[in-house]
Amino acid sequence: MLEHILERQLSPVTDALEPLRILPHSRPDTSFDQKLASCGRSPLQASGVEVLQLNLGKLCNQACHHCHVDAGPWHREIMSREIAEACLHVLRRSRIPTLDITGGAPEMNPHFRWLVSEASELRRRVIDRCNLTILTAPGYEDLPSFLAEHKVEIVASLPCYLEENVDRQRGEHVFRRSIAALRRLNSLGYGMPDSPLLLTLVFNPSGPTLPPDQLQLEAMYRRELRAQHQIEFSRLFTLTNMPINRFLSDLLKSGKSDTYMQMLIDAFNPATVEGLMCRTTLSVDWQGNLSDCDFNQMVELPLAQTLPRRITELDESTLATLMNRVIVTGKHCFGCTAGTGSSCQGRLVEQRQ
Repeated sequence: MLEHILERQLSPVTDALEPLRILPHSRPDTSFDQKLASCGRSPLQASGVEVLQLNLGKLCNQACHHCHVDAGPWHREIMSREIAEACLHVLRRSRIPTLDITGGAPEMNPHFRWLVSEASELRRRVIDRCNLTILTAPGYEDLPSFLAEHKVEIVASLPCYLEENVDRQRGEHVFRRSIAALRRLNSLGYGMPDSPLLLTLVFNPSGPTLPPDQLQLEAMYRRELRAQHQIEFSRLFTLTNMPINRFLSDLLKSGKSDTYMQMLIDAFNPATVEGLMCRTTLSVDWQGNLSDCDFNQMVELPLAQTLPRRITELDESTLATLMNRVIVTGKHCFGCTAGTGSSCQGRLVEQRQ
């Protein structure tokens, strides 16, 4: 069944994707809050700040068909050294254990290596959300060694183990370049049995469906990547596509936006609420604006009005006000609570029988 799902996936990627701007939410959408209230979980509140997630910008060497960030080679929006320093200032004066770095291709930000080095000096867990192909790009050949030296955890997008599917979604030769990057990472110890260098692969459906069972799909990835390419990895995360930016544009063009949204609503699982990533994450965009999560950031939903709105406003006292804050929600939040749930750490609950 899973093989059939994967084999029929993915629509072709256009050669040149124009920047897309979906209209931001002018005010929080209440329908998700009403759903939470129906199961006694409203308002949705944070339980602390365990992850500081930085989006270093929209510059990327790829232009993937379903990118919720709308990243691409044409973008020049990148986080400045000043804003990055403000983020480090917060880490230095707090006990936030994890720095989660994303983009775009975050490695293309000129301050990426400095940021990683400084966070490593602070003994923080550092995560690099990597598209893999950047590791084979000219000028970045030594990047895998740098990441290994600083014991950076790599979370790498690989939407399928089939070459045709990956190239349709992400561009010509992306699969081969991704395999080359994975082999290089394996040679450094990433993803190998008993290695402390974690290499997580990420799957997301190409079309308007929920992901398959994460554990079953991980077993298939492991089997196929070992047999066909001698690739090892630590684990697999499955993510649900959020109905924002490019994926929403695709849904609108195909006339499937209402159907997909209703599917997410119908698949709402109250058991996922406890583990929602927004409850322990603080998201910072390339300009230093604060949101409850990366998805809120993309639809321009900032923190609640009474809270600090910029990373430069945070100190010990203002950070304390964020620990049990009320989370701002929108319709896209149904994407995180559908089925077994979805977050930057993969599924949230076991598969429902």
